[in-house]
Amino acid sequence: MVLNRFAPSLKSTVFPPRNLFNKLPRKSVHVSKKKVSLSGGQNGVWTVSVIILSIGTWVGRVGPRPADGELALLTSPRERLETVRQVLSEVPLIDGHNDLPWNIRNFLHNQLAEFDFDRDLRQVAPWSKSAWSQTDLVRLRQGMVGGQFWAAYVPCESQHLNAVQLTLEQVDLIKRLIEKYSQFMQFAASSREILEAHGRGRIASLIGVEGGHSLGSSLAVLRTLYQLGVRYLTLTHTCNTPWAKSSSVEDDDEDGGGLTKFGETVVKEMNRLGMLVDLSHTSRATMRDALRVSKAPLIFSHSSAFAICNSSRNVPDDILKQLADNGGLVMVTFYNYFVKCGPQASVSDVAEHIYYIRNLIGVDHIGVGGDFDGINKTPRGLEDVSKYPELFAELLRSGKWNVLDLKKVAGLNLLRVLKQVRVY
Repeated sequence: MVLNRFAPSLKSTVFPPRNLFNKLPRKSVHVSKKKVSLSGGQNGVWTVSVIILSIGTWVGRVGPRPADGELALLTSPRERLETVRQVLSEVPLIDGHNDLPWNIRNFLHNQLAEFDFDRDLRQVAPWSKSAWSQTDLVRLRQGMVGGQFWAAYVPCESQHLNAVQLTLEQVDLIKRLIEKYSQFMQFAASSREILEAHGRGRIASLIGVEGGHSLGSSLAVLRTLYQLGVRYLTLTHTCNTPWAKSSSVEDDDEDGGGLTKFGETVVKEMNRLGMLVDLSHTSRATMRDALRVSKAPLIFSHSSAFAICNSSRNVPDDILKQLADNGGLVMVTFYNYFVKCGPQASVSDVAEHIYYIRNLIGVDHIGVGGDFDGINKTPRGLEDVSKYPELFAELLRSGKWNVLDLKKVAGLNLLRVLKQVRVY
């Protein structure tokens, strides 16, 4: 692979700050130690006064910072983005689904020695040539991503063949990637570990297995995956398993069907383990069966509202209402064909899905699951992982969202669900 030696490195990139005081202009806070004395003196008092006035001037320049519960009636894009950056410094933005691990397998055969994740991959082949590549550490930090579920995905063609082996290889890849870039990433398998990573300025990295065919219809494999750190299983991908129906056969399946008895046992075992049941990609019958069987909250890791775009990959209203009763979460996805049912979409169209779900079942049941690196058509304004703040700024633009709402969608809702799923 030919690398562009002029591509910027992660170390040379200026990232969004993690706290308020890091944002202060250096000239306004740089004071010689010789001039400031906490014990008093005219020079010390005068200098501290200058610092306080400088801070006040800086806050006035960027606009108001609404507290939790206040309406965020901010008029300029700059004010909205400043508020969003402050929110995401306090609460981790946790995305429900990213397919980078499969692209590493596709492009590099899982050979991480050849993978420079700390560079802007838009400047590095083969990533720069692919419409399916939207993720690197440079842009994750620009997007203030605090937590990411990395998908251990293997294709349906591997079902009944080597799906279990390939899945284990993908889990191994994710762990090796985290270890290689441990300065910027930290493995997490619980709410506490996500918050710990965020507090250290690292991206909390979780693992989700996308597709029940990865189990080989074995509860022992399910338990092993949990012990390896997998924290959600998507019950199906684009194919049925012997025990669950997929959304891809929704229109072709006359008799409906959802979970078999073994499928119900899978859900119950996931409850017992404390593993999230993910219903993205499943048929409506599978959704309803899982909601009926599960005692723990369920998630859709990357789906949107069927009422706005009638793709079988989206969630219909009756399921959304059951999900609210279940205490679960739908993590709104960004793929144009699930946002607008066509090749073109924008950040405001994604926000429309979030508005709709909030109005129907409340803000406590919404998150984000971009599906980056698994999609080749992204909304205008949400082209890659650096753009998450734009989505939250778009929500603020309506004047109907407060700071606590933003925090819930960003990460508080997912943190709650992760805690609740572990008590069963």
